[in-house]
Order: sequence, then structure tokens, then C-alpha cells
Amino acid sequence: MAAAIREPQQGLTFEDVWAALMELRESQAETDRQIREAQAETNRQIQEAQRELRESQAKTDRQMQETDRKISKLGSRIGDLIEHLTASNILEKFKEQNYEFNHISRNHKLKDTNNQIMAEIDILLENGEYAMVVEVKSLLTLADVKEHIKRMGTLRKYADIHHDQRKYISSVSGALIEDAARNFALEKGIYVIEHTGDAVQIRAPQKARAW
Repeated sequence: MAAAIREPQQGLTFEDVWAALMELRESQAETDRQIREAQAETNRQIQEAQRELRESQAKTDRQMQETDRKISKLGSRIGDLIEHLTASNILEKFKEQNYEFNHISRNHKLKDTNNQIMAEIDILLENGEYAMVVEVKSLLTLADVKEHIKRMGTLRKYADIHHDQRKYISSVSGALIEDAARNFALEKGIYVIEHTGDAVQIRAPQKARAW
């Protein structure tokens, strides 16, 4: 039996190579297009996520601001209530401490020559010899007492400028009072006014300080 005759292999023509290059080029172009579309979609998703995050953050910020506003308003109301309770029978209480005050004022502001507020006094008790400055806090801290002492120095300078020769003495009051604040105030010659139910109790320092 005769052996099968094989057709000789033909080499690649220029047209074959060109067609393969065009096919590769089209394939590469399609791949690039898919990559661009995928990148564009990824960017869109990132931008959408960032937008949602900004909106969520803005909403959270608004809610926090509203909460802060409500807390501030509530704190102000509580402060006003504590101040009112402190002032309600404070004249009688200091009379027990041998002070005969004949005038009381609240939210007293001291201004300089430029009408700028130098200091604010929550409660001021007065007579011809003494001026009692009362600082009222919902929670009285050690820092509050130290700040009050600085304020008393400012008040003394103000009194001297206005030829007020009265002795300035001071008190601090709080619905809640830190032990450190109480002890420090008494040590520095400051009266401490504490709330006991519907009334107030005054703790007198061993020696009251006058400014």
C-alpha cells in the first residue's frame, strides 16, 4: 500500500500577520475599554460613598449641635434655678452670720470706661460696710473657686477706681460641691453655701477674707 502524501506546510503570509495584529489590537482596545469602564464605575462608587459619608457626617453634626444646644439650654435653666434658690433666703442666712445686708441684686455686671464687661456677679449683697459677692454653679469645682478668687481681685480694683471703700467678701454656692472645692474655699476665707432641700446652709471659714 502506498504511503499517504502530505501537503507541504505553507508559511505565514503578511496578510496573516497583519490580521493577527489587528485582532490583537482590537482585543487590547476592548480590554482598555473594559478597564476604563471598570475604573469609572469604581470612581463613581467611591464618589457616591464619599457623598453619603459627607451627608451622614453633616446629619450627625447637626444632631450633635442640636443636642449641645438643648444641653446648654437645660444647663442654663438649672443654673437659673440654683441661683434663684440661693437668693431666696440668703439675706436671712447671712443675718445668722452677723451680716445685715439691706440690698440684693442678681446678674450684676461691672463695665470699664469702654463699656466692656470686666466681671459678672451672680448675686451681690450690699450694705454700707460690706459687699458680699456670691458665685453660683450647678457643680462647684476647685477650678471655679480659683477663678472666683481672681475675680475678687478684679472687683477690688474696680471698687478702688470708683472710690468704694467697703470691704469685699465672697461666697461660692453649688447644687453639688466637690470636696476639694469646699475645703479650698474655706481655707481661703470664702463662705460656702450648700443646698439642703428647700433651704441653704452656709459654712463659714475660720476667718473670712476681705478684699
